[in-house]
Amino acid sequence: MHTGMAKQTVHNLISQYNRRGLEAMAGPGRGGRYRANLTLEEEAVFLEPFKAKAITGQIATAQQIHAALEERLERPVHISSVYRLLKRHGWRKIAPRPQHLESKAEEQEAFKKTPETG
Repeated sequence: MHTGMAKQTVHNLISQYNRRGLEAMAGPGRGGRYRANLTLEEEAVFLEPFKAKAITGQIATAQQIHAALEERLERPVHISSVYRLLKRHGWRKIAPRPQHLESKAEEQEAFKKTPETG
């Protein structure tokens, strides 16, 4: 599997080449977003308000984006469509940091070792 393709795919390509020559290899290819709700550009424009909101420190949740997408398309859409849309545009889940950026582990350990006064 040095080509990264299945064995049958390689056999099919060889067969097409033997029948039609190089023009068989230069075809338009397969796949495409035939059932896409929005084009990639429309999706990017749709996500802009949420991106601006997230940049200012507010939280943009998938549920909010889902509701807005359904409103935009004027029909129900499965929540997984929203997660795939976010992944396509490089969004990822960002959780709060477990500790402050400027915290110092040495000072925290020193504080733990001090006896309580009370």
